[in-house]
Amino acid sequence: MSKIGIIANPASGKDIRRLVAHATIIDNNEKVNIVKRIILASQELGIEKIYIMADTFNIGYKAVNDLVYLKQLKADVQILDMPLTAGFRDSMVATSMMEEKGVGCIVSLGGDGTNRAIAKVIKDTPLLPISTGTNNVYPSMIEGTVAGIAAAVVASGLFDKAATCNKNKRIEVYKGRELVDIALIDAVISRESFVGAKAIWDQESITDIFVTRAHPASIGFSSIVGYKEIIDDGDDVGAHVQLGAGGETILAPIAPGIVRKINIKKFNLLKLDEDYIYNAENRGIIALDGEREIPVRAGDCILFRISRNGPYQVDIRRTLEIAQKSNFFRKV
Repeated sequence: MSKIGIIANPASGKDIRRLVAHATIIDNNEKVNIVKRIILASQELGIEKIYIMADTFNIGYKAVNDLVYLKQLKADVQILDMPLTAGFRDSMVATSMMEEKGVGCIVSLGGDGTNRAIAKVIKDTPLLPISTGTNNVYPSMIEGTVAGIAAAVVASGLFDKAATCNKNKRIEVYKGRELVDIALIDAVISRESFVGAKAIWDQESITDIFVTRAHPASIGFSSIVGYKEIIDDGDDVGAHVQLGAGGETILAPIAPGIVRKINIKKFNLLKLDEDYIYNAENRGIIALDGEREIPVRAGDCILFRISRNGPYQVDIRRTLEIAQKSNFFRKV
């Protein structure tokens, strides 16, 4: 039986950057519509069982009820029976439950933060991320119908995962020998010493940025690196920049509609599995994929390492091309 999972985060795209930038808003009703399109497309391509994360907005229930009312639901859809925290742990719990149930692909609706939560627990299941957050680098703006088709191709089991997916990089953050957290795109050190609103957006407080990938077509703090050096997900390097006077000045879009002058004091590429030691001179905080997470005290020794231990991310275009050339869509 071909099975997929859907994780739709009702909190994605609702952080402080909605107030300080001109970001696109994808509300929860639109997430319901996207989930419906994923279901409709995937069931036509052979998906028989779909698991959906429970959430506080009831995105899954609303999608299923609409399709039942319209008599369009063919697949067996189950909303996971799970406790809700209305936080990132919901995505983590749902991911683990879906893997236990043997889904062939997990489709996520969220931003970089949502997918970071998923990446913290996901094992070998391919992940297909759809962007419904704010500053998104990891997920793509992809139509739900196309995402459902690609998820069905991957979950069919007919194609090698190495052909349809990319093994992502991640940033690992250690205190001593303990891995305390990860990031998929960027880890940013700020002089701010409080969590407050989770999202970080003020470049004036930033001292250091670590990235797994960087491109001038991106938005957010990884774009600062991207306007200096292009680093693709397939490149076996990451990068570290230290901000401050004494280097060069570039322009970069740090949030939707916000382009700022950024002073880069130091830049260096980081090889995979290479340790970078950061000795904190002052209090601060580390933001992971745009969200403040790890408090730092003066004297702390923090180790950053970029590895290939991230998720298997579905390459949608390549997956559909492989399926088309293999006559996957030809029906007799």
